[in-house]
Amino acid sequence: MPITTRVSLLRETPGAFETATVELDDPRQGELTVKLAATGLCHSDDHIAKGDLNAAHLPLVGGHEGAGVVTAVGPNTPGFEVGDHVVFSFLAACGVCEFCARGMSNLCMNGATIMSGGRPDEPGSYRMSENGTSVGQAMGISTFSEYTTASVNSAVKIDKDIPLEVAALLGCAVPTGWGAAVNSANIKPADVVIVMGIGGIGSAAVQGAKYAGARAVVAVDPVEFKREKAMEFGATHTFADIAEATEFVKSITNGQGADATIITVGVLQPEHVAQGMASIRKAGTVVVPGLGKSTNI
Repeated sequence: MPITTRVSLLRETPGAFETATVELDDPRQGELTVKLAATGLCHSDDHIAKGDLNAAHLPLVGGHEGAGVVTAVGPNTPGFEVGDHVVFSFLAACGVCEFCARGMSNLCMNGATIMSGGRPDEPGSYRMSENGTSVGQAMGISTFSEYTTASVNSAVKIDKDIPLEVAALLGCAVPTGWGAAVNSANIKPADVVIVMGIGGIGSAAVQGAKYAGARAVVAVDPVEFKREKAMEFGATHTFADIAEATEFVKSITNGQGADATIITVGVLQPEHVAQGMASIRKAGTVVVPGLGKSTNI
């Protein structure tokens, strides 16, 4: 039987999320229903609300970082059972397309419909509604809700001794930042790395760079508190602006520049990319996980 659930709903963009109650369908084959225990507020949610990222279907329930407990499993859906603890992944990688088969699940074909508000493999199909009107789900998940129904491809089973409020962060911020350093930048031992912007993603990028063996991890942020935290996460040096950081990096690399610069600022502007390019050595790498208005980039 469908249930009702309280949600944070976005009705227009630019706009603000508001508390509402919607109807949630039972899970179908390949889906499960989860009672959320914790959710994270990603900067992407703010980008959607402000119109920086296009929401293809409104109204929309936000949120894609979350963890909880499975309360129902769709028919003929192996691999999950009621009571399982899961964390959501914002990309419902199918596991069978050419990119998934090559180990590049981040490029899964389902990514093309990630902003549709519908099911990952069926963009025009919805599981939430309000007074008979279909309601979109952010990334096909919607963790700004007491309960949600989503594809099993969006859920990762975790051990029950992992705190759900910690696990909630592992669906987006941590793998985005960590992956930017370890996978996209492909940081190697003895590299010199700059991370611009020390929010959730930047903090994870700092940790990833440290883990990968960088000899210098230079964190850049105008906020002193964030610079202090960056040192706890593994940064070796911090600066309030990128110009100072670039000057320092060139001083320790015989004028060459950083091996990699990772741009994780809150709202990406064209000058950030230019600053990143100016900070690296020849054949260096700039990784840009940050988001901004599409008209500005």
